[in-house]
Amino acid sequence: MATLDEIRQDITQLDQELLALLAKRKGLSIEVARAKQANPRPIRDHQREQELLVALIQKGRVLGLDAQYITQIYHTIIEDSVLSQQAYLQSLLNPQQQEPMTSVAYLGPRGSYSSLAARKYLARYKDQVIEVNCQNFREILDVVESGRAAFGVLPIENTSSGSVNEVYDVMQHTSLSIVGELTYPIEHCILTAVPTELNRIKILYAHPQPLVQCSHYLSKLEGVRHEICDSSSSAMMKVKELASPDAAAIGSAAGGELYGLHVLAEQLANQKENYSRFIVVARKPIDVVPQIPAKTTLIMSTSQQPGSLVEALLVLRNHDINMTKLESRPVQGNPWEEMFYLDVSANLQTPEMQAALVELTNITRYIKILGCYPSEDVKPTTVPPVLMGNM
Repeated sequence: MATLDEIRQDITQLDQELLALLAKRKGLSIEVARAKQANPRPIRDHQREQELLVALIQKGRVLGLDAQYITQIYHTIIEDSVLSQQAYLQSLLNPQQQEPMTSVAYLGPRGSYSSLAARKYLARYKDQVIEVNCQNFREILDVVESGRAAFGVLPIENTSSGSVNEVYDVMQHTSLSIVGELTYPIEHCILTAVPTELNRIKILYAHPQPLVQCSHYLSKLEGVRHEICDSSSSAMMKVKELASPDAAAIGSAAGGELYGLHVLAEQLANQKENYSRFIVVARKPIDVVPQIPAKTTLIMSTSQQPGSLVEALLVLRNHDINMTKLESRPVQGNPWEEMFYLDVSANLQTPEMQAALVELTNITRYIKILGCYPSEDVKPTTVPPVLMGNM
């Protein structure tokens, strides 16, 4: 029989071969994008993806591999392929984004969820990123508007705690454009600087959002005082500085690792699947390749007459434009007046969207486009149960 070391060497060799194959597959994905550039076609072909998954599940079962295992792996591979193709085509249409180095502003020091999201987003576009730490959302916009950073990353909503209202409020008064989005998994942990027990914790440092998102779990911790911090990374830095068995922070395991913290408890969120959606802003708008699914974000103020909002939304329906988000926020300085934020699944350059904007301009008091950008909501390809049952 092979020794444990020999078995581990074989596993290491297989892992290296897998990495080489994944890199080769990624390269072929870019070749597919080039072919679709020459002969414009949508990035995603759902029928082909479904057929691929069915064939792989059938082949995998012969090899003793579980169907769920295969679908999880290939959902990740397909998502990366789609986003890589989108990034490639977008770089051709927007040559100003092809520079290898850029800068990004986000909330808190490194290790915050915003910093992790910024790194994930820009990794597909840039080789080197200079990070600019900010203390609040207004500062992020100021840094980008002044040219001290090329991009800003801001959280806009969370599946557990809902919209980040402060971001909507500061976006009312910016000249920046939304140029991208991403959804990032939020996996809250209780982190400590020294090994300790959960019942010894007396003070918990956290940003307000994680406190809301983990309220059910935290309600069971008796005698623990909450101390508000301006970011999750600030909370982790404070705990590291104190190095006390009585102090803990809420943050990510990846962020905690940067600060040498220990994970005391995990999976704290009220919802099992906890995600935050981030927007990426820049000084100039971008164009979106027609074959890429696009989103357009706009703000508008309707008249105070009954049914005025319904009338505006009917314009979208009449042009077959799907609205994915509607958020109302008070207009600062104008009591009882509201500004409406809308996300629609449409490319700003399409005739349907242009016609809808003309009509909306005629019936609203104010309208402004905040940005048109690629949608990064890559929904997993489904395999019909009837096909699964026949395998």
